[in-house]
Amino acid sequence: MTDGMPGPVGGFLPARRVSAPGHTFPAHEVATGVPEELVVALRAEVAGQLAAQGQADEAAGRPSLSVADRHVLAEQLTVTALDAYAAVTLAGGGQLLSPPVEGAVVRRVLDGLFALGGFQPLLDDPTVENINANGCDSVWVRYADGRREQTGSVAGSDAELIELIRTVAARAGVEERRFDRASPRLSVQLADGSRLFAVMAVTGRPCVAIRRHRYLTVTADDLVDLGTLTPGLRAFLGAVVRARKNVLICGGTGVGKTTLLRALAADIPRHERLITIEDSLELGLDRDPVAHPDVVAMQAREANIEGHGEVSLAELVRYALRMSPDRVIVGEIRGPEVVPACNAMSQGTDGSMATLHASSSKGAFAKIAAYAAQGPERLPLEATGLLVAAAIHFVVHLDWAPDGRRVVSSVREVVGAQELQVLSNEVWRPGPDRVAVPGAPVRADTMAELVAAGYLPADGGFGESAESGGWWP
Repeated sequence: MTDGMPGPVGGFLPARRVSAPGHTFPAHEVATGVPEELVVALRAEVAGQLAAQGQADEAAGRPSLSVADRHVLAEQLTVTALDAYAAVTLAGGGQLLSPPVEGAVVRRVLDGLFALGGFQPLLDDPTVENINANGCDSVWVRYADGRREQTGSVAGSDAELIELIRTVAARAGVEERRFDRASPRLSVQLADGSRLFAVMAVTGRPCVAIRRHRYLTVTADDLVDLGTLTPGLRAFLGAVVRARKNVLICGGTGVGKTTLLRALAADIPRHERLITIEDSLELGLDRDPVAHPDVVAMQAREANIEGHGEVSLAELVRYALRMSPDRVIVGEIRGPEVVPACNAMSQGTDGSMATLHASSSKGAFAKIAAYAAQGPERLPLEATGLLVAAAIHFVVHLDWAPDGRRVVSSVREVVGAQELQVLSNEVWRPGPDRVAVPGAPVRADTMAELVAAGYLPADGGFGESAESGGWWP
């Protein structure tokens, strides 16, 4: 045990003088005023005490403490340990920590045990959208208004950052998720619904990217308020969902594909059974039992250290078809799962949805063809075109408006396939500000189905002729 670090809570060996002459603090300590070694030692000590309490409760047949009670107990143990540390420091002639620094120590200990350490203040900020840490002290934040700023350190060292990520992996709970040189990447969902991705060993320093989901429960009406959808397009897409049309949502990274998928899913009747399939849980439809009471959320699994136990997205799609789904929702198509996903859409689960990275609504077809050619089926282009034409009814593309808004810019109706080409009509096309405006008319039989699902062609103030920019009735 090192000098000045806690032993059992309430008793310390001689304390390290916090401001002894000649002492040089680590750079992070100078910046924050918080002695990192003390934080790490207290966190380990309190974690041990909590584990001992849990073992004692189990041995005595008592129920386990709730998360709230564990948090209260951890705070009491931390404060008690700090009081003992202060007494030993004072007896040794050292300088006591100031009340603000003591408060910061307690917060850092609790955040490390129950939250996400130095990331937690950023996660608590509702205006923060993405967090990227290139090592412990090079942290960049993107805000909802588009600003990008560098912020303070999230850990005292890269080693501490790695330990923090390992703690997050242990809390994931769904499956074995390691983070070391043998498994240098980690992708998990955090408690607030955000997605964390981390890498080590393949980069000079451990790197972490946290993608926030600011709208965990969102409707298409909310996206109208945000400017992502116009009222007319909102009415159209709502009818598309109610008419059980299969929808592929595409766009670039971070443009809001998952949020739009979540919003469109809010229009699905609550009595329907949904199976969601994701690499890392993000959609969270199962978190909203009021809107979606019958949801099974499935997550792919990586192989263990022996190379066994992998369950791919493609395999999960096959699982889903045996679980009596009304709709199958694939969080993101990005590889060989494209073929089973399209098969699922064309085998009785109409109204299914998925997302795909693509630079345009038309470019989505080329992306699908490339994935299908790389899959184990090795589908030729002709077969891929026929499969897409049978599986996908509409492709919705998201883009960035000049003012920084995320907007739906294009909607294509798939009408068939001819030789190597998927045939489609751009029924909503980008306007001058990238916001979608009515384009080519929807096919008559499709329009009849949308009208039967409650759509009115005049919704949103559209005209009734080609010259007025709307569709024919």
